[in-house]
Amino acid sequence: MADVSYRELSFNGLWKNNPAIVQLLGLCPLLAVTGSVVNAIGLGVATIMVLVCSNTSVSLIRNIVSDAVRLPAFVMIIAAAVTCIELLMQAFAYEMYQILGIFLPLITTNCVILGRADGFAAKHGLGPSIYDGFIMGVGFTAILVLLGGLRELSGTGALFANMDLLFGPGAANWEMVVIADYQPFLLAILPPGAFIFTGLIIAVKNLIDDRIKKRQDALKEKPVKGSKRVRVTGTIS
Repeated sequence: MADVSYRELSFNGLWKNNPAIVQLLGLCPLLAVTGSVVNAIGLGVATIMVLVCSNTSVSLIRNIVSDAVRLPAFVMIIAAAVTCIELLMQAFAYEMYQILGIFLPLITTNCVILGRADGFAAKHGLGPSIYDGFIMGVGFTAILVLLGGLRELSGTGALFANMDLLFGPGAANWEMVVIADYQPFLLAILPPGAFIFTGLIIAVKNLIDDRIKKRQDALKEKPVKGSKRVRVTGTIS
């Protein structure tokens, strides 16, 4: 097994191989729950916790479980982690649990979770597996929050509304009214808005990647300044 570069894992999880906008995994919760920032944070934190727990467990048993029962075992581990997260959210953030609804138990079938368990944690040690689960979850959550912020701002003209549902009564005054007397734009909050803004985010990322690639290619083709030595062999008459 080759050495794992934590820098490469970070770059893959946050940008190059982001599960939301590159692998296009977990689109169902991504599009359905991101009507506001608080919803996006709630689902994102739950996803991170499940990814870390499942990657940790899968890495620990990777040399014990046979190939015949590998995938069922992984699904059972993920389902157990999701159940624990559900119970914690019911106990400490019940209103947020009700808002997220069916999308919490559906984390069990999220391709991001099973993909990292089977594609990475089953082949690597404990430390890299934990970090991979965490950084992939952070990358997924970052897109959730960005999409939630864009939709909430475009739809209501404000940000961080109802943060007390997740962070308690002290966060009730966190709401920021960015545009006063804003006329609500319902399309941004409705499902079509999720598709529109997700497409824009993907387009911006592809544009940035294309410009970076062109700049790197230009640097490779740039001639090196300075004199060149010419080697001459043979007899000159």
